[in-house]
Amino acid sequence: MQASPILDSAPGTTARPSGPSASAPRRRVTDAPTRMFHALFALSFLGAYLTADGEHFRLLHVTLGYTMAGLLVFRVLYGLFGPRQAGLGLLWRKLTAAPVWLKSLRAAPSLSAIHWRQAQNLLMALAVVALLVLVLPLTLSGYGTYNEWGDVLGGDWLEEVHEFLGEAFLFVVLAHLALIAGLSLLRRKNQAAPMWSGRVDGPGPDLVKKNRNWLAALLLIAVLAYGAWEWQQSPNGLVSARSLSSLTAGEDRDHDDD
Repeated sequence: MQASPILDSAPGTTARPSGPSASAPRRRVTDAPTRMFHALFALSFLGAYLTADGEHFRLLHVTLGYTMAGLLVFRVLYGLFGPRQAGLGLLWRKLTAAPVWLKSLRAAPSLSAIHWRQAQNLLMALAVVALLVLVLPLTLSGYGTYNEWGDVLGGDWLEEVHEFLGEAFLFVVLAHLALIAGLSLLRRKNQAAPMWSGRVDGPGPDLVKKNRNWLAALLLIAVLAYGAWEWQQSPNGLVSARSLSSLTAGEDRDHDDD
């Protein structure tokens, strides 16, 4: 049976693919919990953004927002107590190297002499940190909007803050994707592949010795269980049949008006 790309089998070993590329060595650089977090985090934001407008999917939108907050807690804990490769200290070290890189940029005699790989690492780390930092005010403003905290001071200011933070989050996501796409084109190599498969081509030992499939599976189960619990708590479910029918009827009326 073929192993899942996120829950990789044979922990602690270097992959030996079969077929035409059997001679090409590969090594693991990202473990399963980090990749599972990345996939669930991206899907949660995508779903929350698509369900942000209107009342039809409001409970689903709120549930996905809370899921992002829970995933943030997991990522912080895993960054503090997990393996070195997933540590938050690694991101911090990349960011603190920015002043040194800027000085080398001014002192470089030509463009070819600039350490562009360090710039890539810096931008990637900056995007990841920005996304993690934005989650907290994004979910807090969403929670306040849902519970009508803004009515205390009057107006829709809290909802506007929440919308602004959502658009800022989307901007960082798109910038992150554009950077990955640009680097993939320049290097003629898929820079997003390690976050999907966990491996990169090339000889050498695995940077991640233990894949921790069990922890990735627990994270997935926890997210699904929370979604199921929220569904059970709502009398009409996260997306009620009445909301779907009214939404469909509204679309049909728009087509008739056209």
